[in-house]
Amino acid sequence: MKKTIITVVGKDTVGIIAKVCTYLAANQVNVEDISQTIVQGYFNMMMIVDTSRSSKPFGEMVQDLDTLGNEIGVKIRCQHEDIFIKMHRI
Repeated sequence: MKKTIITVVGKDTVGIIAKVCTYLAANQVNVEDISQTIVQGYFNMMMIVDTSRSSKPFGEMVQDLDTLGNEIGVKIRCQHEDIFIKMHRI
């Protein structure tokens, strides 16, 4: 299993979750866990996804999600789970 951490941050608008999840489903990426909050009009979402069934290279997926984020007015970041853990170790 290849786990990836996806974060989405920006001004809240209708359809952010739907658009991100539609892209992931179309590329055979399974959402394993998701958390989202809206604080004073700002949207914040963190997802843990399994990319092992996707045929799309990780770098291409990162670029696609960056482009999608620009289209919908949010910042989408992707990191492999091991890199995320190492960066956030105390």
